[in-house]
Amino acid sequence: MKQYAERDFNSALDIPGMRINYQIEPVRLSLNTWEDSVSDAAISGGQNVADGKAWFGHDRFGMFIHFGLYALGARHEWLKNREEFTTEAYQKYFDNFDPDLYDAREWARRAREAGMKYVVLTAKHHEGFCLWDSKVTDYKVTNTPYGKDLIGPYVEALRAEGLKVGFYYSLLDWHHPDFPIDGHHPQRNHPDAAKLNEGRDVSRYAKYMRDQVTELLTNFGKIDVIWFDFSYPRRVYKGLPGKGRADWESDDLMKLVRQLQPDIIVGDRLDLPRDADHMPELVTPEQYTPRVAPTVAGLPVRWEACHTFSGSWGYYRDETSWKDAGQLINILVDTVSLGGNLLMNVGPTGRGTFDARAIKALDTYGEWLRLNGRAIYGAGPSTYKAPNGCRFTQKGNRLYLHIQTWPFRHIHIEGLGRKIKYAQFLHDASELHWLDPDAEVDSNVGVAVGEGILTLELPVLKPDVVTPVVELILKD
Repeated sequence: MKQYAERDFNSALDIPGMRINYQIEPVRLSLNTWEDSVSDAAISGGQNVADGKAWFGHDRFGMFIHFGLYALGARHEWLKNREEFTTEAYQKYFDNFDPDLYDAREWARRAREAGMKYVVLTAKHHEGFCLWDSKVTDYKVTNTPYGKDLIGPYVEALRAEGLKVGFYYSLLDWHHPDFPIDGHHPQRNHPDAAKLNEGRDVSRYAKYMRDQVTELLTNFGKIDVIWFDFSYPRRVYKGLPGKGRADWESDDLMKLVRQLQPDIIVGDRLDLPRDADHMPELVTPEQYTPRVAPTVAGLPVRWEACHTFSGSWGYYRDETSWKDAGQLINILVDTVSLGGNLLMNVGPTGRGTFDARAIKALDTYGEWLRLNGRAIYGAGPSTYKAPNGCRFTQKGNRLYLHIQTWPFRHIHIEGLGRKIKYAQFLHDASELHWLDPDAEVDSNVGVAVGEGILTLELPVLKPDVVTPVVELILKD
């Protein structure tokens, strides 16, 4: 993943570690899903999105896993870049990689119990290290002290737990001898960087990528998501050009993916065209949640925000910026209220386990979704305007009010006056009373209800739930 979160939502500027090439435009939210709204012809490659990919918009919540040699360094997945390691100096992590406590079924169980429905694992991150027994490189897990494939057990475990299977594959490779040194490469500041690039052939590297993607998409059965990362064609550093569509040979790579796995969902970081005739299949804002739903050429798109529990993607032993329970839940709520999915990351330790802080965060999601899951799964945005401090999701005639900031006794909701037939807290099915515009109230102590307004009556004390949800059942 990248080092920085993008903040300029309407640009295509490159900054260190980040490029964004889509535009966030204000849109009027619809109850239709993305699959309902976008014609088949608008999807990149002309693929039909209706059947094999509809699960994505229903499931809403997945787990990202960043695992590699950097877990041993335990101080950031961009360790090799940040500290400008040479290949020789970085070799110590390869020579000592032995995740002896790795239990793929435990990973999958943790994901399922957290309420996640799919998982995406870094088959290869920017360091170039491969978690499977690739036949086109020696830089792979089966040549480490661990000596065993990690990907096969991962895939089997997800399927056993009823989860969808995803792979992340880095377009960058700081180990491969044909990958030209650029502004993201660990050797970017080497005094002879240009000379070191002599003889490096990015077209050979592009073929290497296709060979590896072929392995991943043929050796492990049906794969549901592939997450390529990332392109930066406008990033020039000390005369070293960035990389994009032409370097990756993205058109050929996409054709290969479509040939091998027709129903797979492909991320949007290959630097392919983006317009009404070439809609990205999955827009992927990173480390932020858009203020409005992303669009391309004014059309809605399938999208997924990816976030971390803390400030890094890989395991970081001394990290202190872990999100609290409210932040974790509200990131999910905010995302689904705009029609998106959330991919939340875990960075396993060098021994292959989830550390206690990650488990605590996963348990936070699991407990909240156990009680409030029907406000998330299969739900999406609503056309009703949520009050301040709240978000709406909706599924059919059930409207879900997520109360992120607890008010004193009442919430006033525009546009819902006389429109609901029942109200309850979702976590315990306890009834809530409300006032419609024609309700009789005491002029001294009562609450005046304006025309078109629904006023919910709430307890003074917030229920013992991270983010309480009110289920409003609309009249037919």
